[in-house]
Amino acid sequence: MKSVVVLGVTGSVAAYRACDVARELMRNGFEVRACLSRSAAEFVTPALFEALTGKPVLTDVFDEPVKGRMAHIDWARDARVLLVCPATANAIAVLASGASEDMFTTIAQASRAPMIMAPAMNPDMYSSIPNQENLAKLRDRGAVVVEPLEGEVACGEQGQGKLASVGAIVAAVLEAGYRSNLMAGRRIVITAGPTRELIDPVRFISNRSSGKMGYELARAALQMGASVALISGPVALTAPAGAELVRVTSAQEMKDAVLTAIQNADLLIGAAAVADYRAVAVAPEKIKKSGDMQLRLIENPDILSESHRARPELPIVGFAAETTDHERGAKDKIDKKGLFAIAMNDVSRRDIGFDANENELVLYFADGEVTLIQKSSKFNVAVAMLERIATRLSW
Repeated sequence: MKSVVVLGVTGSVAAYRACDVARELMRNGFEVRACLSRSAAEFVTPALFEALTGKPVLTDVFDEPVKGRMAHIDWARDARVLLVCPATANAIAVLASGASEDMFTTIAQASRAPMIMAPAMNPDMYSSIPNQENLAKLRDRGAVVVEPLEGEVACGEQGQGKLASVGAIVAAVLEAGYRSNLMAGRRIVITAGPTRELIDPVRFISNRSSGKMGYELARAALQMGASVALISGPVALTAPAGAELVRVTSAQEMKDAVLTAIQNADLLIGAAAVADYRAVAVAPEKIKKSGDMQLRLIENPDILSESHRARPELPIVGFAAETTDHERGAKDKIDKKGLFAIAMNDVSRRDIGFDANENELVLYFADGEVTLIQKSSKFNVAVAMLERIATRLSW
């Protein structure tokens, strides 16, 4: 049986582009079932989507393609992914509020499938405080928002509001639709993001880590059936739904959280960029500018090494952010920290690593195996990395 995508088409001028999205999803092996809002039907017709998908199209909450079967329950349970494309400000508001005003929003109430939102609207509407608050609510519940593009929208104005590309929307559905039992019953601890080491109440030592790779590892592990403890430094990201999120700031706080979390863990992945040093003493008040300043630093604890000492039998996977001498830097850390494996990032490249949405890794194992994970979205890289680790652990 094919994976089902329930496609909610709402009343934007961009509704016609949902046809291309539906077709591309079908090319990728999905069964597409479309729901049109009343306003969407002013731009496109149910007959068009029935011809494209070969499936009945629902609009009214009382539609029943199979007599005696409640379609909003059947479709909700069959859905692998819910996709709102295009998503208007009104549709976003209704879904954020939990209301049900048509067939798609009723299905959304009953479904536990991940939701993808692809907004399209006037730039002022998109950036408005109510709309952004509604999107934040949906993200907090686990929805993925495929951000609209900058450019000229239907009304002739310029700004962020154009529907994202078909490729970007389909890629988001493919990622959300990924499911595996490879890590079912396993508990994975993942660290992510930077740490901040205070100098005074307003200044700190940190680094460029966005936390994206760690968060995508957490999302991929959850979709493989694992329970996940995500220990995160300060980042501007929403944790994947289902993760046990522990927020920390400093390296010491992260160490304490990790040593607690690994007591019943099956795997530790250290994707955080932990600051190597901290100030010997934190000034109680803001340091005033008065010419040159000398700052005494002390080395921070090595979280992965201490985790290995606390639980020598626990498989630990580290990350190495290198700019030169990549292989030696990675392999040295395997021996020094007692790692099962290490993922090497070439952070001198601008197209991957820090802040980027894509990555490429070389995975070095303690026994000498080397696996290249080709450049792709950070989610896809996370999936490939976890699959290889699980295979090596005979899970």
